[in-house]
This record gives sequence, C-alpha cells and structure tokens, in this order.
Amino acid sequence: MRARTVIRWRDPRAPLTAAATIGVAVFAVSLAAGGPARVTGAIAGVTAALLATLSLLVSAARTGEQRQASGSRWLAAGAVVWSAGVGVRPLADSSSFILSFADLLVLAGSVLMAGGAVIAAGRLPTAKAAIRYLTDGYLCTAALFLIGWVVALRQVHAEGSPSFTFMLLPPLACLLVTCVSIPIVARGTRTGLPLGLAGIGVLATTTVAEMASAVARLGEGTPPTWSLALVPVAFLLLAAAPWSTPRGSDEDRPATGQGVAHLLALVPLVLVAAAAVVLAAHLAGSRDHPVTGVVMVAASVVLILVLRLFVLIGANARMRGLVALGDRQLRELAESTGDVVLLCDYDGTVREIGAGVEVTYGYRPDEIVGGSIFDYIHPEDLPGIQISLRAMGLDEDTAEPSACLIACRVRAADGTWRPTESVATRHVGGEDVLLVTTRDISDEEALRNQVAHLTFHDGITGLPNRSYFEERTREVLAGRASGQTAVIFLDLDGFTSVNDSVGHASGDYLLGQAARRLRGAVRPEDTLARWGGDEFAVLMEIGGEAQLAVDVAERLVRAVSQEPFRVADRDVALTASVGVAFAEEEMPAGDLLRNADVAMARAKDLGGRRVEVFAAQMHAEVVRRLELAADLQRALIENQFAIEYQPVVDLATSRVTAVEALVRWWRGSAFVAPEHFLGPAEDTGLIVPLSEWILRESCREVAAWRASSWDIGLSLNLSARQITAPRFVETVAEALEESGLPASALTLEVIEEMLVEDAEETISRLSELRALGVRLAIDDFGTGYASLAFLRQLPVDMIKIDPSFVSGLGRDETLTLLTRTIVRLGHDLGLIVVAEGIERPEQLEKLREMGCTRGQGFLVARPMAARGVDTLMRTSLQSAL
Repeated sequence: MRARTVIRWRDPRAPLTAAATIGVAVFAVSLAAGGPARVTGAIAGVTAALLATLSLLVSAARTGEQRQASGSRWLAAGAVVWSAGVGVRPLADSSSFILSFADLLVLAGSVLMAGGAVIAAGRLPTAKAAIRYLTDGYLCTAALFLIGWVVALRQVHAEGSPSFTFMLLPPLACLLVTCVSIPIVARGTRTGLPLGLAGIGVLATTTVAEMASAVARLGEGTPPTWSLALVPVAFLLLAAAPWSTPRGSDEDRPATGQGVAHLLALVPLVLVAAAAVVLAAHLAGSRDHPVTGVVMVAASVVLILVLRLFVLIGANARMRGLVALGDRQLRELAESTGDVVLLCDYDGTVREIGAGVEVTYGYRPDEIVGGSIFDYIHPEDLPGIQISLRAMGLDEDTAEPSACLIACRVRAADGTWRPTESVATRHVGGEDVLLVTTRDISDEEALRNQVAHLTFHDGITGLPNRSYFEERTREVLAGRASGQTAVIFLDLDGFTSVNDSVGHASGDYLLGQAARRLRGAVRPEDTLARWGGDEFAVLMEIGGEAQLAVDVAERLVRAVSQEPFRVADRDVALTASVGVAFAEEEMPAGDLLRNADVAMARAKDLGGRRVEVFAAQMHAEVVRRLELAADLQRALIENQFAIEYQPVVDLATSRVTAVEALVRWWRGSAFVAPEHFLGPAEDTGLIVPLSEWILRESCREVAAWRASSWDIGLSLNLSARQITAPRFVETVAEALEESGLPASALTLEVIEEMLVEDAEETISRLSELRALGVRLAIDDFGTGYASLAFLRQLPVDMIKIDPSFVSGLGRDETLTLLTRTIVRLGHDLGLIVVAEGIERPEQLEKLREMGCTRGQGFLVARPMAARGVDTLMRTSLQSAL
C-alpha cells in the first residue's frame, strides 16, 4: 500500500496551505465583484510571493543540505524583490516614464529567482558551458520574439507609439533568463529538480504575465484575467516545492538522461528554424517595409549561428589535428617497441605500412603496399584470420571501435616463419580500414620453449626429469590395461664416493656418461628419465610381455658395469641396482613408481649389481621396517631398552677381564632380537641416540664396579652412523668424564667393512679416540679383505676372531689352521686376541693349546643383566681373596 501524507497543524505546510486557500478565495471573490483587475492581480501576486518567501525561508532553516538552503534563500530574495516591484507598479503606471522603477524590480526579482533555481538544481555550469547556455538562450528568445512578432506583435507596433521597444524589454529579458535557466536546471540532480522546476515555473509565468501586461499597455487596454492568475499560482507551487523534495535518494544522479539532454540542445535550432520559416512566409505575403528592430534581431541570430559554426569548424580542426597527432604518436611508439604498423582493408590489401617491416621481416615497405597480407601468412593460420577479419567487417553497425587479437606465423624475407601476435582495430580515422599492429615474438617463443624444456628436463643429463616422468606415467596408465606397462628404477652403486673423491662437477660428468649408456640400452619408444641424484627411471609399454622389461633391466646393469667410466683422468668402476615393477588393474601411477623404487632398494640391500622384480612382500617388508622405526623412536622415549653384559675371560686363568655391552629391546612383554632392529635403527639414524644411551649407561655401570676394586674393562660395538656423527668423539669424552671410567678401560670395536667403505674419515675419527686413551678392536676379524692393510695404518689393541672360525675348531682342519694363523699373527703384532663364540669344550681346549689370550661365548658365560654381573663380581673378588 502507498503511504498517505498527513499534514499536522504544527507542520509549516498547514498555515501555508490555509493562507493559499484563503488567498485564492479572496482573489476569486474580488474578480467576481468587479474589482480592478490590475490591483486585484497585484495583491494576489504579492500575497502568493510572500507566502512562497516564508515557506522557502523556513525550509532553508530546517534542511541540512547546504545547496538546497542556498537555492531557497535566493528564490526567497527574488520573490521579495518581485513582490516589491509588483506592489508599487499601480503607482508607477500613473507616471510618464516608459520604463518604471517597478519594472526594474520585477526584472531583478526574476534574475534572483533564476539564480536560485540554478543553485537548487545542484550542478553549476563551467564558464564555457555558461557561454553556450547564454547563446542558446538568446537564440530561443530571438526566435520566439520573431515568431511572436509575425503572429501578434506587429499589429501592436503598427498601432502603437515609438515606446514599443522599451515596453518589450522587461518581458524579453525575463524570457532570456528563463531560456538560459531551463537547460541548466534540467541537467541538475534529482533532489534539486522539484525546487528548480518550481523556480522555472515562476520565471515562465512571470514572462507570460509581463508580455501580456506590455501588450496591454501598448494597446492602452487591460491585461487578460488569466495572465494575472498565472504568477500567483506559480508562487503557490513554489511555496509547496521545498516540502515535496525527496531527501537522501539519488542525490548525485542527473535529473534527465542523455536523450533528454540531447533534445534540449536541439531546441534552439528548432526554434530558429521555425522562426525562419514563419518570418519567410510573412515576408513573402506582405508588402510592408521591414522593421529595423526585427531585422537587427534576425541578423543577430544569423551572426551568432555563423560564429558558432566557425567555433565548431575550429574545434573540429583541432580534434582532427589531435587525432592525427595521436595516430602518428601511436605509430611511432609501436615502431619504437619493434612493432610493425600497417593499414589494410577487410580484403587484406595493404594501404600503408611502417618502415619497421624492413628491420623486422626484411621487406621494403614499397614491396608490401598494394599487395595482400594473406600472401605472407602461413597457410594453416590463414582460414582463421580470414574468418576473424570477415566478422569484424560484418559488425559495422556498432558505433564503438572493436579489435581482435591474432596469433599467426608470418614469412620473413629469408623464408623463415616467424611467430607473431597482432592486434587489428577497425574504424581508424573514420575510414573503412583496419589498423594492424604486429609484433615478432620469436624470442619470446624460444624462451617459452626453453623454459618448458628446463621445466621437464634435467640440466645435467638432458633427459626428462621426474616431473615429466610422473606425468607421462599417468598418461600411459590412463590408456593401457593391466600388465601392459612396466617401470624400471636404477641406482648407481657407489656413486656417492665419486662426488666425495673427485668432486661434484666430475660426478655430474659421470652422470652424463651414464645417461648416454642407458639411452643406448633402452628401446627408442621407451621413456628414460633422471629421477634424481644417481637414480634413473624407465617407462616401458610391454604389451603383456613381462620378460621384455626384465631383459631391458639386465641390459641396463650390463651397460653400467661393462667398463669403467673415465672421470678426472681416472677410471671409476660402478655397478647398478635395478628394480622392476608391473602395472596392475587400475593401479595409480604413484603406486607403480613406489613399487619400482622398493624393488630397486631390495636389489641394493642384496649387494647391488642385480635386478629385482617387485613382489607384494617387498612392500610389506618396507612397511614393517617403517613401523619398526616408529616403534624404535617410541622405545627410546619410553626407555624400553636394557643392557646385558657378556663377560670376556682370560683363557689361562678363567678370570673375567672385561664385559661386552649388548643392547636388548623388550617391546611390552615381547623380546625383539637385535638382528631384527639394529639394521632399521642404522638405516633411520636412530642408532646414534641409542648408541649414545648404551655408552653412557654402560660406562656408569662399569665405573661403579671398578670402584668396588674389581679391575674390569668395557667393550662396545660401534656403528657406521655413530662414527660419522658430528660430535661422536666429544660424546665419548663426555661419557668417560661423567662416569669417571678411565679411557684405558674402554674398548671400542669396529668391523672390517666399516674400515673399507669410508677409510679416510673412519681412521681419522678412530685416531682421535685413540688419542683420548681409548682402546680399539677389530671385531669379526678374518671376514674382510683389507684387515692386514688397516692393522698397519690404525693403532689397534685387539683383534676378535669371528665365530665362524671358532665353530670349526676340532672338526674342520682348514678352519683350525686359519684360527691358529690368526692367533700367531696377533701375538707377532703384540695384540690381544679374543676368540668369540666358544660353545664346546673342545673349542676351549684348542684355543688354550694355540695360546689364544681371551675368549667369550656361551660355554664361558652367557650375557646377563647388571645384577648378574654384580654376583659374578662378588664371586670373583672372593676367589681373589
């Protein structure tokens, strides 16, 4: 429902409405009673003007909008001045002056009200626009005067006195002010429109009333009654206008649209045309001499139109100059950036082309002009370009210029095809041609290709990289059935030592050689990639022939190991560990790659230089090792590990001389054998904190036993990761210092393989330990191939015979002979010889016969907890006493 407007008694509109009603009634009664029309009209006009003044001033005091308040005050001032002029006019009409003081007041009031209407509209024109509005207003005023002259005013002039011109000046001035104000108010804001239109209404009615009054005065008659009622009604509407103004809505929106604004701009020309037609028709049918004033007005109209025509011509010339300057600057800018600028029609005929075409493509401009651009475009790109240009030509109805982007290949003068990007724009300079700006993007295209190649290829070997291989695997699996695809992973065994020995640059050179060998071992249709580091991968489509993938894998192993690589003036022999995996039904690419990696790791664990085909249990083993590694980490935190000690005895006296610390893991109530968790601990690096804990705990225990006057030593096994740990030597020194155990009482054991794999660093670390006073022992002596060489380089105190030799004593003559040789060698070198794994009496007798110094094993003493060692210590001390 629409809300009804209720006027309360305290609202200013109530007394205004009442006064207006009373005024209209009095005016009607006065006219009906036969009162003087001029006096009655003046009283009604003054009353209405004063009511409008009161309403405008109250509205200006209450409104919060500065613009509306200012416009209302101007309108109120104009109403007051106008009412003063109308009020004194009956007295001024009795004077002998042609133009009275009252006429000037009415004219001044009209000007003030015009200013108020413009201010209330809210959009004051600029100086240039004000001049245009003034000339348009004059044209409208002159045209209306000429039309009025032909229709009515010429009769009054013929019958009147020479005061005709002066009598018409006030109404014509009001008409000029009205014509100037109308377009300004029409272009104002929506909120200022009601008040502005009300002010225009007062101006228009004032103009009509003044014209009727002037005509009546010239004819010495009385103005018509309707003309006297127009102005009071207009003032009453002006009084109501401030209270009907919408507040706070669309304040900045124009009151009229663009279409109405264009129509208002045509009104002066329409009126001038109408005046010309009316005046021409009058002159054609009349024999009266032209009136000088009318001729001057008509001439002024023509003069103004001519002046405006010259202004428009000058503006048009300036615009053309600016367009030409912009076009020239655009071409110069485009050519300075290396672009080629040309003009052509929709059929492709070149009308003009810039000099840059010779620099970019090698053609002289005169060779191109007049020909077709289609002759220089690649045949494969031509149809699409012709369609685009044809579409631009068909779309001629749109007023705005359109453009399209064209990518094609252009033939240069040397015959090469250059990739280009062009922008074609139509309606250039108002002509039916296309402006085409063409850029040679050969360098950008080459750079993009290079970036794409580097993104998906390895910079060292030139092979596809991991990203490309993964994407290619996904594509192949998406279009192949199970059993049709295989992936091979290859790892170069011992490559790390190459980087360490000859440097990374030489290592990269070796990888390049390896890539060339591998490329020759696979089929042309196979995808060979560098997976990362020293690992390579091969993707094969085998068509269900699994043996084909295995054969290729074996060829890869032979390609790597068949002959040494030549690097840094030396020969480097490498082998390869290879894993093969086959795709199964709906297997993701990630799972296939993982399986091949697991199979390769299995081949490496088995010693390398072999091929392993993935089996399900391999993955299960990997998962089990991962779970075991997690359990190991948890066990370290929860202290699930314990230490047992196996005594080492003097075989001649059966006296315990040392204990070997052995780690035990109780996962809940289940015992985990060392061989099951030491390997994963070594692989994951957890062996380092575990060994550090064993070292500190066992040193503390043995130091406590030695404090009880028991001369006993401690033996510990070292792992490869433990030796290469950053603070290994410092950790040993800290454990000795914290426990108080003498360095000479600690013996650290290493196996021969550790000495061989990283000899230089291992010997350096062990030498630092030896400098602390710690004793060194070679464990499992006799199983390696470099033991004798390292006995000379490393100051070893002890060798421990591997149990595999001891187990054959008394049963295998060869093992007995080898054991005797090791014992004799140790004695000759001044080393302590310890036999491990003594389990039978005959073994013990043979070792004593050979002169072996010490021994350990289940026959001598089993591993025991610290409490068992305490008992053994008390027994040993009592025997000594």
